[in-house]
Amino acid sequence: MSSTTPTLHRATVAVVGGGQAGLSASWFLVRDGVDHVVLETGTAGHEWADTRWDNFTLVTPNWHCRLPGYEYDGPDPDGFMTRDEVVAWLSGYAPTFGPPLREHTRVTALTERDGGGFRLEATGPDGPEVWEADHVVVATGGYHVPIVPSWAPALNASITQLHSADYKSPGQLPAGEVLVVGSGQSGAQIAEDLHLAGRRVHLALGDAPRVARFHRGRDSMTWLAEMGLYDTGVAQYPGGLAAREKTNHYVTGRDGGRDIDLRQFAAEGMRLYGLLDSGAGTQLSFLPSLRQALDSADEVYRSICRDIDRHIDAQGIDAPPATPYVPVWEPAEDPTSLDLAAAGISTVVWAIGYRPDYRWVGAGVFDGSGRPTHTRGVTSLPGLYFLGLPWLHTWGSGRYLGIAADAEHVAGAITGRTGATIESAADLARRRSPGSGARLADVALAG
Repeated sequence: MSSTTPTLHRATVAVVGGGQAGLSASWFLVRDGVDHVVLETGTAGHEWADTRWDNFTLVTPNWHCRLPGYEYDGPDPDGFMTRDEVVAWLSGYAPTFGPPLREHTRVTALTERDGGGFRLEATGPDGPEVWEADHVVVATGGYHVPIVPSWAPALNASITQLHSADYKSPGQLPAGEVLVVGSGQSGAQIAEDLHLAGRRVHLALGDAPRVARFHRGRDSMTWLAEMGLYDTGVAQYPGGLAAREKTNHYVTGRDGGRDIDLRQFAAEGMRLYGLLDSGAGTQLSFLPSLRQALDSADEVYRSICRDIDRHIDAQGIDAPPATPYVPVWEPAEDPTSLDLAAAGISTVVWAIGYRPDYRWVGAGVFDGSGRPTHTRGVTSLPGLYFLGLPWLHTWGSGRYLGIAADAEHVAGAITGRTGATIESAADLARRRSPGSGARLADVALAG
C-alpha cells in the first residue's frame, strides 16, 4: 500500500487531544465500555513540559489536582507542585485505566459525514489516517496561537522577542534588562522569576486582578472552593457568559506560596508601566493607566478578602483575624514612553495570551471570534463536543479541580448516562475542613 494512501479506522467516539481533558473524557468512556480512541499530537500531557518555564509552580493548592479516578495523594496537599512534579503526576494517570491512546497523531481536518457522524483526517506515525466516528470530543484546550501585537515586527531587530510559551529561564535571555508585557498569571510570574534572579525588569500592566495567597489562616483558593465559586455555572455570574473573557487573578505558588505584590516589586527596583499601546524601532508608548491598574487589582484583592470574611462570619468559623493590605508603593508618575535602547532593554517577553485556532474543525459551531458556541461543552451540532476550555461551565473548568465534572457531563451526553458521581469542589473543600459549611448565597461572587 502506498504511504500516501490513508489508513481507514473507525471508532464510536474520537477524542482529539490527550491532555488532562481528553484523558478525563476517556476515563468515563472506558468506565462505560464505549468504543473510542484518543488522538494526541505529541505525547499525553506534553503541554505541561513544553510550555511552562523551569521555575513554574501551580497557583492552586495540590489538593485541587484531581482527575476522574485519580487525585493528588502526596505529602503536601496545601503546597504547590512544580512543573516537573505536575508532569510526573499527570504521567501516572493513563496507566491507571489504559486509555486507547494514539500518540504522535495530529488531526488536521474534521468534517461532517453524509448521513451523520464525522470524518477526521490525521497524520500518524506511519503516515496519513482517516477516522470515522459517530461522536467527536475536541479536547485541545483554548490556548493555541500565542498573541503578539501586529506592530511587533516593527521593533528594532536588535531586540530579542519571545512569547511566554517559549520562556524557560532568565539564563536563556541575552544580557540586559527585560520588558515583560502583560500582568496576568504568566506575565506576573515570569516577571517574578526574572526579578528573583536579579534581572532588572520592566513590566507593562494590563487589567489583571490579584488575589491574596493566604487570608485568615487558609489559602484563599481553599476558601473560595468551600464557598462554592468553583462549582458555580458561568450563566450565574454577573454578566453571564462575559465572565469567560475575564483575566485570571495573579498570585504565585513559588516557595510555598505568597502574594504577588507589584508595588513591592516596584519598591525593590522593578519599573512599572500602564498598558502598552504601540511601538516602533526602540520607542514604545503606553497609556497612562498604571495607577488605575494597580488600584483596581488591589480593590479586587480586598473584595475577595471581604467575601471570605462574610463567609467566615456566616458560618461561625473560628479563624484568625484579618490583616488588611497596606500599599507599600505609589507611582510618582504614570510613564507614557520608553526608549528600549536608552533603558538597556535587550528582550521583550510577550505575555498577553493566546487566541483559539479551530480552522481544522469544519463545522458551523463558532462565534465571530472563532470560539466554539456550546452549553457546557455540548454544541448545537449533534455528536460534537468541546472539553477543557476555560470557563466551559464554571471557574473550575479548564483546571484540575473542574475537569472531571465537565468530562462526566460530556460523556453522559454521549452515552445517555445521567447522574453525577464527581464530588463538588465545595464538598471536597468542606471535607478537608470538618464542621465548616457554606451556601453560595451567603457571599458575593468575587472578581
